[in-house]
Amino acid sequence: MSRDKILAAVKKNEFTQTQLPDLEILTTLTDNPGDLTQQYITIASAGGSFVYEVADMEAIKTILHKEFKPDVKIISGIKEFDEYTYAGAVANELAHSFADVELTILQAGFGVAENGALWLTETQMNVRVLPFISQHLAVIISRGFLVPTMAQAYAKIGNTDYGYGAFISGPSKTADIEQSLVIGAHGPRSLSVFILP
Repeated sequence: MSRDKILAAVKKNEFTQTQLPDLEILTTLTDNPGDLTQQYITIASAGGSFVYEVADMEAIKTILHKEFKPDVKIISGIKEFDEYTYAGAVANELAHSFADVELTILQAGFGVAENGALWLTETQMNVRVLPFISQHLAVIISRGFLVPTMAQAYAKIGNTDYGYGAFISGPSKTADIEQSLVIGAHGPRSLSVFILP
Protein backbone atom coordinates (compact mmCIF):
# COMPACT_ATOMS: atom_id res chain seq x y z
CA MET A 1 0.00 0.00 0.00
CA SER A 2 1.40 3.37 -0.91
CA ARG A 3 2.00 6.14 1.55
CA ASP A 4 -0.78 8.27 0.01
CA LYS A 5 -3.32 5.44 0.32
CA ILE A 6 -2.40 4.91 3.98
CA LEU A 7 -2.73 8.62 4.80
CA ALA A 8 -6.04 8.82 2.92
CA ALA A 9 -7.37 5.84 4.91
CA VAL A 10 -6.31 7.45 8.19
CA LYS A 11 -7.91 10.77 7.23
CA LYS A 12 -11.14 9.01 6.21
CA ASN A 13 -11.36 7.34 9.63
CA GLU A 14 -10.59 10.36 11.83
CA PHE A 15 -12.48 10.53 15.08
CA THR A 16 -14.99 13.31 15.53
CA GLN A 17 -14.88 15.34 18.70
CA THR A 18 -17.42 14.46 21.36
CA GLN A 19 -18.32 16.04 24.64
CA LEU A 20 -16.62 14.59 27.68
CA PRO A 21 -19.02 12.92 30.12
CA ASP A 22 -20.10 14.90 33.15
CA LEU A 23 -18.00 13.52 36.00
CA GLU A 24 -19.73 15.61 38.66
CA ILE A 25 -21.76 12.51 39.55
CA LEU A 26 -18.55 10.97 40.94
CA THR A 27 -18.26 13.81 43.44
CA THR A 28 -21.74 13.12 44.76
CA LEU A 29 -20.96 9.41 45.03
CA THR A 30 -17.92 10.16 47.19
CA ASP A 31 -19.25 13.09 49.24
CA ASN A 32 -19.04 10.92 52.34
CA PRO A 33 -16.01 8.79 51.53
CA GLY A 34 -15.48 7.43 55.03
CA ASP A 35 -11.98 7.19 56.37
CA LEU A 36 -9.77 7.92 53.34
CA THR A 37 -6.63 7.21 55.33
CA GLN A 38 -7.75 3.68 56.20
CA GLN A 39 -8.90 3.06 52.63
CA TYR A 40 -5.55 4.26 51.33
CA ILE A 41 -3.61 2.09 53.80
CA THR A 42 -5.64 -1.02 52.90
CA ILE A 43 -5.25 -0.62 49.14
CA ALA A 44 -1.60 0.52 49.17
CA SER A 45 -0.61 -2.33 51.49
CA ALA A 46 -2.37 -4.85 49.24
CA GLY A 47 -0.29 -3.45 46.35
CA GLY A 48 2.96 -4.15 48.18
CA SER A 49 3.65 -0.77 49.81
CA PHE A 50 4.73 -0.38 53.42
CA VAL A 51 2.48 2.29 54.94
CA TYR A 52 3.21 4.09 58.20
CA GLU A 53 1.03 6.60 60.02
CA VAL A 54 3.52 8.90 61.75
CA ALA A 55 3.28 11.92 64.03
CA ASP A 56 6.05 14.02 62.49
CA MET A 57 9.24 14.13 60.41
CA GLU A 58 11.31 12.91 63.37
CA ALA A 59 9.31 9.67 63.45
CA ILE A 60 10.08 9.16 59.75
CA LYS A 61 13.79 9.73 60.38
CA THR A 62 13.74 7.14 63.17
CA ILE A 63 12.21 4.51 60.89
CA LEU A 64 14.63 5.29 58.05
CA HIS A 65 17.63 5.05 60.42
CA LYS A 66 16.48 1.55 61.43
CA GLU A 67 15.91 0.41 57.84
CA PHE A 68 18.95 1.85 56.06
CA LYS A 69 22.65 1.75 56.89
CA PRO A 70 24.32 5.15 57.31
CA ASP A 71 26.88 4.54 54.56
CA VAL A 72 24.43 3.97 51.65
CA LYS A 73 23.60 6.67 49.09
CA ILE A 74 20.36 8.40 50.03
CA ILE A 75 18.89 11.37 48.15
CA SER A 76 16.03 13.46 49.50
CA GLY A 77 13.80 15.94 47.74
CA ILE A 78 12.83 17.33 51.16
CA LYS A 79 15.16 19.91 52.71
CA GLU A 80 14.26 18.89 56.30
CA PHE A 81 16.21 15.66 55.74
CA ASP A 82 19.48 17.59 55.73
CA GLU A 83 21.64 14.61 56.70
CA TYR A 84 21.06 13.21 53.19
CA THR A 85 22.04 14.59 49.79
CA TYR A 86 19.44 17.15 48.67
CA ALA A 87 18.03 16.29 45.23
CA GLY A 88 18.06 19.93 44.15
CA ALA A 89 21.83 20.04 44.66
CA VAL A 90 22.42 17.18 42.21
CA ALA A 91 19.75 18.10 39.66
CA ASN A 92 22.31 18.81 36.93
CA GLU A 93 24.21 15.53 37.29
CA LEU A 94 24.00 12.86 34.59
CA ALA A 95 21.35 10.17 35.15
CA HIS A 96 24.07 7.50 35.33
CA SER A 97 25.40 9.06 38.54
CA PHE A 98 22.21 7.92 40.33
CA ALA A 99 22.67 4.22 39.54
CA ASP A 100 23.87 3.49 43.09
CA VAL A 101 21.10 5.36 44.95
CA GLU A 102 19.75 3.08 47.66
CA LEU A 103 16.88 5.30 48.81
CA THR A 104 15.05 8.34 47.46
CA ILE A 105 12.80 10.34 49.80
CA LEU A 106 10.12 12.54 48.20
CA GLN A 107 6.94 14.41 49.13
CA ALA A 108 3.76 13.64 47.15
CA GLY A 109 1.33 16.27 45.98
CA PHE A 110 -1.57 13.99 46.90
CA GLY A 111 -2.60 10.34 47.09
CA VAL A 112 -5.56 8.37 45.75
CA ALA A 113 -7.46 6.08 48.14
CA GLU A 114 -9.04 3.82 45.51
CA ASN A 115 -5.72 2.52 44.11
CA GLY A 116 -2.94 3.66 46.46
CA ALA A 117 -1.39 5.93 43.82
CA LEU A 118 0.75 8.94 44.71
CA TRP A 119 1.03 12.01 42.48
CA LEU A 120 4.54 13.42 42.09
CA THR A 121 5.64 16.26 39.85
CA GLU A 122 9.05 17.19 38.57
CA THR A 123 9.19 19.96 41.18
CA GLN A 124 8.93 17.37 43.95
CA MET A 125 11.31 14.93 42.23
CA ASN A 126 13.95 17.53 41.29
CA VAL A 127 15.42 14.80 39.07
CA ARG A 128 12.92 12.82 36.99
CA VAL A 129 14.80 9.56 37.18
CA LEU A 130 15.10 9.39 40.99
CA PRO A 131 11.80 7.66 41.88
CA PHE A 132 12.44 5.05 39.20
CA ILE A 133 16.17 4.31 39.48
CA SER A 134 16.67 4.06 43.24
CA GLN A 135 16.52 0.67 44.95
CA HIS A 136 13.94 1.89 47.46
CA LEU A 137 11.49 4.80 47.48
CA ALA A 138 9.98 6.61 50.46
CA VAL A 139 7.14 9.07 49.89
CA ILE A 140 5.65 11.42 52.47
CA ILE A 141 2.07 12.66 52.28
CA SER A 142 -0.25 14.52 54.63
CA ARG A 143 -3.57 12.89 55.55
CA GLY A 144 -5.46 15.92 54.20
CA PHE A 145 -4.01 15.38 50.74
CA LEU A 146 -5.84 12.12 50.02
CA VAL A 147 -8.63 12.05 47.41
CA PRO A 148 -11.14 9.20 47.03
CA THR A 149 -10.86 8.36 43.30
CA MET A 150 -8.71 8.78 40.20
CA ALA A 151 -11.49 10.87 38.63
CA GLN A 152 -11.02 13.42 41.40
CA ALA A 153 -7.25 13.14 41.06
CA TYR A 154 -7.46 14.00 37.36
CA ALA A 155 -9.82 16.87 38.11
CA LYS A 156 -7.26 18.15 40.62
CA ILE A 157 -4.37 18.15 38.13
CA GLY A 158 -6.40 18.95 35.01
CA ASN A 159 -5.77 22.68 34.82
CA THR A 160 -2.46 22.93 36.64
CA ASP A 161 0.90 23.55 35.01
CA TYR A 162 3.22 20.89 36.35
CA GLY A 163 5.46 20.04 33.37
CA TYR A 164 6.23 16.40 34.10
CA GLY A 165 4.27 14.32 36.60
CA ALA A 166 3.65 10.66 37.42
CA PHE A 167 1.32 8.51 39.47
CA ILE A 168 3.32 5.94 41.44
CA SER A 169 1.56 3.01 43.06
CA GLY A 170 3.51 0.39 44.98
CA PRO A 171 6.96 -1.02 44.27
CA SER A 172 7.94 -2.02 40.74
CA LYS A 173 6.42 -5.39 39.87
CA THR A 174 5.71 -7.61 36.89
CA ALA A 175 4.13 -11.02 36.37
CA ASP A 176 5.23 -11.39 32.74
CA ILE A 177 8.08 -13.74 33.62
CA GLU A 178 6.58 -17.26 33.60
CA GLN A 179 3.45 -15.81 35.27
CA SER A 180 5.41 -15.34 38.48
CA LEU A 181 5.18 -12.06 40.39
CA VAL A 182 8.58 -10.37 40.53
CA ILE A 183 9.09 -7.29 42.74
CA GLY A 184 11.68 -4.70 41.73
CA ALA A 185 12.24 -6.00 38.21
CA HIS A 186 12.43 -2.54 36.62
CA GLY A 187 12.25 0.00 39.41
CA PRO A 188 12.25 0.35 43.20
CA ARG A 189 12.13 -2.90 45.17
CA SER A 190 10.06 -1.23 47.89
CA LEU A 191 7.81 1.75 48.40
CA SER A 192 7.34 3.13 51.92
CA VAL A 193 4.55 5.66 52.38
CA PHE A 194 4.59 7.90 55.44
CA ILE A 195 1.27 9.54 56.27
CA LEU A 196 1.52 12.68 58.39
CA PRO A 197 -1.44 14.16 60.32
